[in-house]
Amino acid sequence: MNSKDISNGILRALAIILGISLLLYFLYIIQSVIVYIIIAGVVSLIARPMILLLRRRLKFPNTLSVISVMILLVGLIIGIIRMFVPLIVKQGESLSLLQTDKLQQNLQSVINQVNDYFTANNINLLSELKNVDFLSGFQAIPNLLNYVASTLGSLSVGLFSVLFISFFFMKDSKLLKNAVLTIIPAKSENRFSKSTEIIKDLLSRYFIGLVLQITILFVLYTITLLIFGIDNAVVIAFLCALLNLIPYIGPMIGAVIMFLLSMTSNLGQDFQTEILPTTLYVMIGYLIAQLIDNFFSQPFIFSKTTKSHPLEIFLIIIIGGLLFGVVGMITAVPMYTALKVILKEFLSENKIVKSLTKDI
Repeated sequence: MNSKDISNGILRALAIILGISLLLYFLYIIQSVIVYIIIAGVVSLIARPMILLLRRRLKFPNTLSVISVMILLVGLIIGIIRMFVPLIVKQGESLSLLQTDKLQQNLQSVINQVNDYFTANNINLLSELKNVDFLSGFQAIPNLLNYVASTLGSLSVGLFSVLFISFFFMKDSKLLKNAVLTIIPAKSENRFSKSTEIIKDLLSRYFIGLVLQITILFVLYTITLLIFGIDNAVVIAFLCALLNLIPYIGPMIGAVIMFLLSMTSNLGQDFQTEILPTTLYVMIGYLIAQLIDNFFSQPFIFSKTTKSHPLEIFLIIIIGGLLFGVVGMITAVPMYTALKVILKEFLSENKIVKSLTKDI
């Protein structure tokens, strides 16, 4: 090998590194578009059974089926907005988010009652709490609300983009697959096509299962909050149920939110006879709902949709969280399901693959 070949090899390697760097930078720049495509893909997978129902059972043309489902989705979004925006505004008013001085006085009153209650029971853990000036942070809440308001324009653009992309994904279910097939070797096209159909079916069932899981939790949370007279129970229940999309961490965050909002909804009342018992009962209801979800809803969804053992799913979620954080925890199950299908199609004789994919 002469110096010319070595120079060409070095230049080729540098060109490859430069090309990969530019590609990664380009993907970073268009990351919002990638997010839109991913969300649109999830929406199309959720809508797929409804489109197939309209096409096969009711004999709707494909375009009419897609338009009907899109109208249903848009109507659902509008309904959620019309239902939750007034309630969120009311919740904000009840929490005095725009009156930080009053909110500090109310919370200081609760802290004083908490301190008196524990002191009366010879517990001094909160004796120094009155001297802690942690309420000054509430002065930043109006700025946060202004920031949220300023991002509504971006959210509306994102929503329109997702709906637009989802329409074409639903109208032409092979659009994304055909794009991928352009870089797949010809001899592997049949196997890949078969894998994508199985993946779409499993992921459609998985995402619909997640919607069912969130709905069950939403109903249970709402019933619990309504029983104990918590203001704006629907908003609180919806937020806490939605957080369960984040495995393990989400329910803990939801518990904190429900605890705080349940307590602050009773500001001005006696701590020992009203605030404390009501909050404890609400948290017991929250715990019961979580037990129902952990021991009934989740195992049923995972076993019926992903064809994976609950322990297998647990390990995959933990690994995804360690590697990629919260995003990894959320995407671990669908990514693992897709990987299993592809491995079964291309490495079906492998002993490990055969053991992991025996139920697919």
